[in-house]
Amino acid sequence: MIIALANAPFLDIVVRSLAVYFFMIIALRVFGKKELSQLNIADIILVLLISNAVQNAMVGSDTSLAGGLMAAGSLFLINMIFKRVMAQSTWIKKWVQDKPEILIHDGKVEYKTLAKLGISSEELDEAMREHGIEHHKDVKLAMFEIDGNISIISGDESLKQTRHKRKIHKTLGNIGS
Repeated sequence: MIIALANAPFLDIVVRSLAVYFFMIIALRVFGKKELSQLNIADIILVLLISNAVQNAMVGSDTSLAGGLMAAGSLFLINMIFKRVMAQSTWIKKWVQDKPEILIHDGKVEYKTLAKLGISSEELDEAMREHGIEHHKDVKLAMFEIDGNISIISGDESLKQTRHKRKIHKTLGNIGS
């Protein structure tokens, strides 16, 4: 009984850490992969503030080294388990990761998809230029990948096929979209 009571604070930390982990999974799913493609200064501030905000939710009044290590260990463990579950469950994988989206197919720009994803024509043009492509008609396929990057395949065999690391430029208005 004494051992069970002594371990209760650590069990509380584990349960709180799991709750915060799953809250963050849901929050990131709601706000979308676009926000994770490349962090700007506002995104970094948001991550720092979120980590500070959820710290007390995870460890409560236990500010000891053991409490912090228990919370961190719980997060690593649940992350490892969650990744294994995701690898085996197509439903969970689809729910968390979403799917790639076609931005250009055989030179035709999918403007509805661009609007849905919040990608500007200028940003798509920048990705094309980074791939050495000047005109939309020269793009065989442009995809918005599950990791938030834009990959482009040209019809020109001499061009190197690369991936564009998506950036959110000079705007703070993209945080909640």
